[in-house]
Amino acid sequence: MKKVLVTGPAGFIGSHLVESLIRSGYEVRAFVHYNSGNKIGWLSSLPKEVLSEIELFPGDIRDSERVSNAAKDIDLIFHLAALIAIPHSYTSVRSYVETNVVGTLNILESARKNKVERLIHTSTSEVYGSAQYIPIDERHPQVGQSPYSASKIGADKLAESYFKSFGTPVTIIRPFNTYGPRQSNRAVIPTIITQALSGNEVKLGVLDTTRDFSYVADTVSGFMATMKVSKIEGETINLGTGYDVSVEQVVSLISQILGRDLRIQVDQLRFRPTKSEVSQLQSCNARAKELLDWSPTLEGEKGLIEGLRNTIDWFKEADNLAHYSNTEYTL
Repeated sequence: MKKVLVTGPAGFIGSHLVESLIRSGYEVRAFVHYNSGNKIGWLSSLPKEVLSEIELFPGDIRDSERVSNAAKDIDLIFHLAALIAIPHSYTSVRSYVETNVVGTLNILESARKNKVERLIHTSTSEVYGSAQYIPIDERHPQVGQSPYSASKIGADKLAESYFKSFGTPVTIIRPFNTYGPRQSNRAVIPTIITQALSGNEVKLGVLDTTRDFSYVADTVSGFMATMKVSKIEGETINLGTGYDVSVEQVVSLISQILGRDLRIQVDQLRFRPTKSEVSQLQSCNARAKELLDWSPTLEGEKGLIEGLRNTIDWFKEADNLAHYSNTEYTL
């Protein structure tokens, strides 16, 4: 059985991926961000029988030597570690470059040095910027509309260059807007849900932007599929549903599920700079179907409603909701 290194395992998608890998029988080394309190993020919420099987490896993705040591005796790497909050990228550009670009460089070098069989690098739909055509396929131009997206474009191009220059077995997976249990309320769906569970008013920014929302279990199944097929080195593959919906429509769906009339209050603090706002994202997932034999199980409005119900049910649990604060907007 393969031994797998996961960077960013304590986060939203990473914790779900680690759980899926352990339940599928893989050996997992989790590269968790070092802190003096030994906090391991969402990994601590996993069942004891899962957590006990994880090899925790604390470090910093910006530390090349530590990253190289983490990749020793590893067959496959899932690289998810990144700074992802777009609003914070406007105020802390250098930290995004150091984590997302230099951190990816460290992973690429460690994979090359340790002769890893495959490296799955995590991209983001934000690299496309506002859709110039839909659905967005992998050939769509990349536009750095925020420092975050620019840093991810840089990381993607480094990964591409290592495949072309050194033959490093890199595959780039590009999820669209993943949502579900454990997601930070800096993302729009948890923002709406956490506010809705404490009142009938939700504060939001732009309402007419559209996103292709993918349930986390589908995103993880796409990652898992990259382990089971051959000849995908050098490929970039979208993971999305092919269905986009506006933020305002998401509020309406959540209102229906909760059986309440949610009022929207537009909050100027939540707006991106005008030219930085991505107006529409809708995935073409034909390449994922062809190369990975992958399709989302939750598609269209019906699938989105089911995913939202699952997510709301998780947030309704007091122990889960206790991790969140909706009293003020933070970057």
